[in-house]
Amino acid sequence: MIPHGYDKLMNFAVKSARFADPFHIGSTTSLAMVVFAEFFCAILIVAGLMTRLASIPLIIVMGVALFKSHNGEIFGEGEKAALFFIGYLAILLGGPGKISVDKLIGK
Repeated sequence: MIPHGYDKLMNFAVKSARFADPFHIGSTTSLAMVVFAEFFCAILIVAGLMTRLASIPLIIVMGVALFKSHNGEIFGEGEKAALFFIGYLAILLGGPGKISVDKLIGK
């Protein structure tokens, strides 16, 4: 997710005008929320910091990508979105694991 979010962050001005707006809050705001999820929340998950909380925006983004953009098609165009959706859901339910910053600080 980090490379996808980084690309959107670096090309924010170009992509904001034509980005999808599934929640009708504006394409610029939608793109900002996706960048937050795909870049910043993904970094938090990799670091093992606030993993359960950081997985929630990613679950929402992948859910929208899977069910809105790919029409719930898990065996085709939406396959990657489905795999990421399931993976982030597993992180939400399973937690950060033994080797994480969350575990080290006792959360």
